Amino acid sequence: MNTKVTKAIFPVAGLGTRFLPATKSVPKEIMTLVDKPLIQYAIDEAREAGIKEFIFVTSRGKGALEDYFDHAPDLETSLRKKGKTDLLNILKTTNMDSGAIAYIRQHKALGLGHAVWCARRLIGNEPFAVILPDDVIAAEKPCLKQMVEAYEHTGGSMVAAMEVAPSQASSYGILDVKNYNGDVVSINGMVEKPAQEDAPSNLAVIGRYILSPHIFDNFDYIEAGAGGELQLTDAIAEEILQGRDVHGFRFKGQRFDCGSKAGFLQATVSFALAREELRDELYDYLTDMVSMKTAAQ
Repeated sequence: MNTKVTKAIFPVAGLGTRFLPATKSVPKEIMTLVDKPLIQYAIDEAREAGIKEFIFVTSRGKGALEDYFDHAPDLETSLRKKGKTDLLNILKTTNMDSGAIAYIRQHKALGLGHAVWCARRLIGNEPFAVILPDDVIAAEKPCLKQMVEAYEHTGGSMVAAMEVAPSQASSYGILDVKNYNGDVVSINGMVEKPAQEDAPSNLAVIGRYILSPHIFDNFDYIEAGAGGELQLTDAIAEEILQGRDVHGFRFKGQRFDCGSKAGFLQATVSFALAREELRDELYDYLTDMVSMKTAAQ
């Protein structure tokens, strides 16, 4: 079995109903943080981690997402004629080489686990990454790259983990920790959305995974939940039951939940403040807004 991680699955079949009416015609994944779509942040992170093959699990109505990665000859020609090389270089980062990207349809919304399972034939007998574009992570070294470097020493499967407040445990899959070894955590299992008093730790799983191809076999052993959905968490837990290693990885960086409106807005502000050409004007505006609110109180 090849042990190098060069393939990544991007589950993007969701309808994005929390962002209606915008997502009536625009896939959530190409909604922009500042001037770059969510999916571009995910692609850039994957590239930095050494990913060469990009597999998108889509559904009906995602044509705009597929078009985003195509070359735009007319636009490129126009920019070239006008000497706008900076914009041309930005545009080139959105292009994908022929054969580097594949699209698989998930015909029924049967859960994250089912979405990953749909791509099994394109993965073959190789470890692979899963990136959830809703989770945008600002980090000096991209999160998946951190994980790939740690994975080279651990093998097995690995999930990204971050500390959460006990009151938030019921919103996440929580790791049952066996022992800590720096940023790498050996685990006994995972508990999906436990009550605060039942949470085995304060480490929550977020949307970055490196998985063994054995994971696809595990779907034969797990039961579908409500609505017939197959959970990726259950398939990973089955890895542990089968005696194979699963680790948590405490990444360095700030994660934004862009699947929620509040998280999306927070990410927009944070990424804009990180941009030199936007920082001062936006900072002054936010300062004025806070001052006005304080004065009104």
